[in-house]
Amino acid sequence: MRSNDYKTRQKELILNFFIENKEKHLTAAEILKHMNAQDSNVSMTTIYRCIEKLVSSGCVRKYFLDERSGACYQYIEDGHTCHEHFHLKCIECGMLTHLDCQHMQSLNQHILKHHGFTVDNSRTVLYGICEKCLKRNER
Repeated sequence: MRSNDYKTRQKELILNFFIENKEKHLTAAEILKHMNAQDSNVSMTTIYRCIEKLVSSGCVRKYFLDERSGACYQYIEDGHTCHEHFHLKCIECGMLTHLDCQHMQSLNQHILKHHGFTVDNSRTVLYGICEKCLKRNER
């Protein structure tokens, strides 16, 4: 196997992991953990290089959710972007969810019309506790 074949295989494995988890925002550490579980000999440097190529090609989107956390990434299916979505982040389990809701779109329109301000939804995160953690805490 040539060196380029190996790099192409690694990129394919990483892209497939993104596609399989297209509903999630993934960190480089999560990708590394998955690759290690698959017995794929991929370094963190290789993962970052691959991610940057996927971001440059437009099939993966890079997010910065806050100043303390590193970047996370998500596969963008068929060129869709996440500019119109708010995000919900659970402060207990860390789950990050797209909030694709007409009410939030109305909020965007209200903010623009009444306050002259355009919200960058790709950077807008609402923090709270997800339903799963709420149920666990009730017990």
